[in-house]
Amino acid sequence: MAFGALSIIPRFQHFPSSLTKIVPPKTSIFAQVSNGRPPSTNTPPPSIPARSEADVVVIGSGIGGLCCAGLLARYEQDVLVLESHDQPGGAAHAFEVKGFTFDSGPSLFSGFQSRGLQANPLAQVLDALGETIPCAKYDSWMVYAPEAEFLSRIGPTEFLKDLEKYVGANAVQEWKKLLDAILPLSAAAMALPPLSIRGDLGVVSTAGARYAPSLLKSFAEMGPQGAFGATKLLRPFSDIVDSLGLKDPFVRNWVDLLAFLLAGVKSNGILSAEMIYMFAEWYKPGCVLEYPLHGSGAIIEALVRGIQKHGGRISLRSHVEKIVVENGRAVGVRLRSGQFIRAKKAVVSNASMWDTLDMLPGESVPKAYQDRIKSTPQCESFMHLHLGFDAEGLQEDLGIHHIVVNDWKRGVDADQNVVLISVPSVLSPDLAPPGKHVLHAYTPGTEPFDLWKGLDRRSDEYKKLKAERAEVMWKAVERALGTGFSREKCEVQMVGTPLTHQRFLRRNRGTYGPAIQASKGSFPGHSTPIPQLYCCGDSTFPGIGVPAVAASGAIVANSLVSVSKHSQLLDAIGI
Repeated sequence: MAFGALSIIPRFQHFPSSLTKIVPPKTSIFAQVSNGRPPSTNTPPPSIPARSEADVVVIGSGIGGLCCAGLLARYEQDVLVLESHDQPGGAAHAFEVKGFTFDSGPSLFSGFQSRGLQANPLAQVLDALGETIPCAKYDSWMVYAPEAEFLSRIGPTEFLKDLEKYVGANAVQEWKKLLDAILPLSAAAMALPPLSIRGDLGVVSTAGARYAPSLLKSFAEMGPQGAFGATKLLRPFSDIVDSLGLKDPFVRNWVDLLAFLLAGVKSNGILSAEMIYMFAEWYKPGCVLEYPLHGSGAIIEALVRGIQKHGGRISLRSHVEKIVVENGRAVGVRLRSGQFIRAKKAVVSNASMWDTLDMLPGESVPKAYQDRIKSTPQCESFMHLHLGFDAEGLQEDLGIHHIVVNDWKRGVDADQNVVLISVPSVLSPDLAPPGKHVLHAYTPGTEPFDLWKGLDRRSDEYKKLKAERAEVMWKAVERALGTGFSREKCEVQMVGTPLTHQRFLRRNRGTYGPAIQASKGSFPGHSTPIPQLYCCGDSTFPGIGVPAVAASGAIVANSLVSVSKHSQLLDAIGI
């Protein structure tokens, strides 16, 4: 498994008009609705044109669904993506308010420019579609921890300097010990690219035979000790940390924070392979982080272009109400409008496992499968703060990313404890009017849904709770931006809650995704007990995060074509 980019910001769609008026982006027509006109909130939902069928129907246009559809189109399949929203992209789309363009989802990336065997899965999909994304490069973010405030830099030696200055010599030694143990394992972690995987026995050819030599070579180069350590790749990362006897509180807390930002679980819940790949990306010579110019919406635009130029179709504001099952097989979907769309080969759901289950007729789903989904633990939800404000009086070297940790003892997964802040206009000034900035702050998958369950969003109780729970984000922003920032300077202020998350993402309980711990379970595969129904996205292997969902979409697409077509694609992108 290969994970070449990190997404620390959750999938999130734009806020309701009751908070502030949403204006469609001026520069982006991500896709057209089926009548050929741009989406409009003032017109009724479009119907699918005369060709109301496809080889494959994809439900939802999150990054996983778009990657799946893009590769299927590249494989010359007739693919149709149905999106309930008036823009594609799911939580990764961008939206504009009063001239400020906001990221609604991921904003911390690396590996976009990588190519070949060890490239980021999303980069490999874009490569297959013939698309590239111009990026700004940077190598640090600000950390506000109980021990100190410091600029954390990636790279093999820079972080050691931070540790020595702000934490102590023992932390430096333990961090060196950790890197020395895990970086040799990165070759094995990267030796099997996700794009080679498929859900049938053809994987023996596309993955096993094709990459076995490089995998065996990486084991041989590590020697007996390294090869033995490679057996831990599919174990929790905490096993490696514990086996090394690491005791320094900051080192262990930092590892937990990185794991939580990557996958929504601490180091005892994340696969070692996933963490090792991320460490290799962040702590190797010459490594950089990348932000897409023009915002994360540029990623969605690139995927949509790739789908359309290969003959794929996207229909917006086309809400799937039900997955239609006939004679035990998924044969299509029914829209809220009542229209039936036939899928000749497969239906692929990019919705969460819980929401996919709700779209299925109960009698068609085996009870054991229903029970497994209903019993799968969920990550909590989010609080969000989107701001547009004047940059006057702010420091000129303001960085793009800021992480505030209030109390290590409470744990990085405690509510109201960790706040993440992104100011993408620092690197892409076109996201804001001249002399202004856009900002997104949030609590990362730690806001308890039960606090909000049953509240009327129009009630005073809801408004009061929203103001109270948003205060931790306001204080974090004030700490990160300094005395030059004031709430009164904000021209745009939007607060989102778990109910916002639930409503606009159509996510069960507003969740980030499944809270599956590596030591206690594994993410489901992509096939289902219902023939011709597949799933991709964060509810499936490899799990949560942009690289993981891109890989999941690719695996499903590969599974729906022949081994020869799959192999030809791998040859074409040089992996």
